Amino acid sequence: MTGAAADGGTGHPLRVHLVAGEESGDALGAALIRALRQAHSAGLELGGVGGRAMAAQGLASPFAIEELSIIGLAAIPRRLPRILSLIRETADRIVKARPDVLVVIDSPEFTHRVARRVRRAAPEIPIIDYVSPTVWAWRPGRARAMRGYVDHVLAILPFEPAALARLGGPPCSYVGHPVTDRVAALRPGPAEAARRMAEPPVVLILPGSRASEVQRLIGIFGETLARLAGGRPVAAVLPTVPHLLRAVTAATRGWAVQPEIVVAADDKDRAFRTARAALAASGTVTLELALAGIPTVAAYRLPLWEGLLFRMLAHVDTAILANLVLGEKAVPEFHQLACRPERLAEALARAIDPTPERQRQLAAFARLDAVMGLGRIAPAARAAEIVRRIAHGGRAAAQVAATDRES
Repeated sequence: MTGAAADGGTGHPLRVHLVAGEESGDALGAALIRALRQAHSAGLELGGVGGRAMAAQGLASPFAIEELSIIGLAAIPRRLPRILSLIRETADRIVKARPDVLVVIDSPEFTHRVARRVRRAAPEIPIIDYVSPTVWAWRPGRARAMRGYVDHVLAILPFEPAALARLGGPPCSYVGHPVTDRVAALRPGPAEAARRMAEPPVVLILPGSRASEVQRLIGIFGETLARLAGGRPVAAVLPTVPHLLRAVTAATRGWAVQPEIVVAADDKDRAFRTARAALAASGTVTLELALAGIPTVAAYRLPLWEGLLFRMLAHVDTAILANLVLGEKAVPEFHQLACRPERLAEALARAIDPTPERQRQLAAFARLDAVMGLGRIAPAARAAEIVRRIAHGGRAAAQVAATDRES
């Protein structure tokens, strides 16, 4: 009996199925499971699909989420039949289990297909989408289509509930971005704040976490740093991820300014606390930098056809997450043909020195705590409260957006 079986914490275990399709969703799912377990004293019965993080929280995934990745266009015909089979099998298992609630997490190409099949076969199961698709930027018609198979959206960006409502999407509650859990680790103490302003300035170099974007940007970033260092001494720190360490080390070997390459999370956090400015690929890292109070120059380059498609179909005028959250172009961005070392170096110098451009970024970043709701309940705990409410009350409860207390 879906919904009714989810006791308020003293009776039945909460029967929750979660479906994640990649590592970031796996991390969100693991945090949600931890929060649900803390909130629901009768325990959890888990099912669904996840990775190592969710497995550590007790979810037994029937297959590794790495099976869902397709690398390169040539792999699509070969891999697609298997992925379609996994969609069917995942949905069939959920329908058979009849959980109190289904939470699909990001990766809409996989998770939404599962959700649609579940809705057709078992319409009584409440379905929550954790992480809204970027309907506000790309293919906005998806928002209205989601109403047919998603009962509630848990948004990680503060402007998304209004965007989903404007586009005719499902009810949506802002629960908070997971990066806000790490703010204390990214912000400097007194000694580190003094190092930020000491000479030579520390510049963070962040060319991305995917091999393709690193390959497109790292040469440009190296030349940018050389131009910057031509007029002043600078120190550089380049955080990367383990699977890219060898490639990044090789690519930076001949740089005019040899960066300190760091992989460990603690070393990355330490670099954030002492850096005066950053040169970064577009992505979540721009929001981390803004929350850390580091003036940033953002850049990205896409393959020609992707860049043209984005310009034709995108419904936003910025690709930088920090700018989207702030509602203004605080972080200067250079994309496609504008992403050139001479232009990046000029902008980076203005981010380092006590210029009006630097001060404008810092003033904008100071608003982020209020915009993102820092200091309230943790994002995973907010998400867990809404998941429990919908599991208890069924699909009818899902039609009500979160109250101020929850959001």
